[in-house]
Amino acid sequence: MPSGQTRALSFVTDPIYGDHLRNAGHPESPGRVETVGARLHASGTLGKPLAARDASDEELERVHARAYLDLLEREVDAGREPRYLSTGDALIDAQSLAVARRAAGGVVVAAEAAAGGNRAVFALVRPPGHHAEPARGMGFCLLNNVAIAARAHLHRFGGRLLIVDFDYHHGNGTEAIAGRGVSYVSTHADPAYPGTGQRSYRLDSDVVANVPLPASGISTEAFMAVWEDLLPRVAEAVRPDLVLVSAGFDYAAGDCVGDLGVESKAAEGLAAVIEVVARRHCRGRVAYALEGGYDLDVLTESIEAIASVTGRGRVVFSGADPAAIPSRVRSTLREISYIAQGGEPGVAN
Repeated sequence: MPSGQTRALSFVTDPIYGDHLRNAGHPESPGRVETVGARLHASGTLGKPLAARDASDEELERVHARAYLDLLEREVDAGREPRYLSTGDALIDAQSLAVARRAAGGVVVAAEAAAGGNRAVFALVRPPGHHAEPARGMGFCLLNNVAIAARAHLHRFGGRLLIVDFDYHHGNGTEAIAGRGVSYVSTHADPAYPGTGQRSYRLDSDVVANVPLPASGISTEAFMAVWEDLLPRVAEAVRPDLVLVSAGFDYAAGDCVGDLGVESKAAEGLAAVIEVVARRHCRGRVAYALEGGYDLDVLTESIEAIASVTGRGRVVFSGADPAAIPSRVRSTLREISYIAQGGEPGVAN
C-alpha cells in the first residue's frame, strides 16, 4: 500500500454472539461483544459491519474430528442450564453451539474479506477459540475460530498463512493445526494455563515460534520490544499471503483472567508491528479474531487503537528498547531466529 494511502478497519460481528452464556455470571460474557460493540459504534469506529455466517460442516471438519463435533452437539442439546463440556473447562448452554458455529464463520468471513480486499478486518466474535483442539474443547473455547478460517483460506486459495497470537495464554489448539501452510507465533505467560508452548520448531517450510514470558509480569517496553524483534523475523521466513491474529487482550494489567502487567496502550504498538509486516509481505491482508480479554474498557481501548493504526498512511514501530527484554526471553528469541533461518533447535523443551 502506498505510504500516503489510508484505509479503515472493517468489522465482522453478529447479534447472536451475545446469546452464549447469557446471565451465567461468567467472565467470558456477552458484554465482550455487546457493550464493546456499542461503544465502538458510538465512537464511529465500528461503522456498518460485514455480515457473519455459520461455518459449514466441511469447514469445521478440516480442523475438528467429526466425533468431537457430534459430542458437542449432544452435550449442548442435553439441557438448558449452563454446565461444563465433558472434554474440558468450557461452560456451555443451549445456545453455545449455534453461537460458536457463527463465531467460526465470522472469522472465515473476516479472512475472506481481508484477502479479497487487501485490507484489515476485525472479527468481534465470541466464544473465543484458540484453546480448542481438534478433538477437545477447553479454556472457554468450543471451536477453533482462527484455525478454521486458516484451513478454509488455504483450501480455497493455497499459499502460506501466519497466525499471530498475543493472548496471555498459549493457543494450544491453534498450534495443534500448524503445518501444511500454517505457521504460528505466540507470546504467552509461563507458567500459566494451559501449560503448553515451551518449544519452537519448523514443520518443513512452516514455523512454530513460542516465546514464554514470565507470568510474574513484564514491562510494557519489554513486551513491545519482544514483538518488534520476533514478528518481522518470523514473517521474513514465512512470507505469508495472509496474517491471522488471535487478538487476546488479557495480557493487560488488571485483567481478571490474565494480567502480565502490560499497559493497555501496547495494543497500538502490536497493531503497528502487525500492520508493517502485513504491508511488507501480503499487501496489508490482516484478519483479527477476538480471543481473551475480560476488561471491557481495555477491550474497547485496544480495538480502537488497532483501528487508529490501520487508518494511518505511514506506520512505524514504537522503538521499544531491546535492552528491556529479560535475558531468558532474549535467549528464546535468538533460538527462534536460528530456527526461522532453517537451523535445528538445540533443546526440545
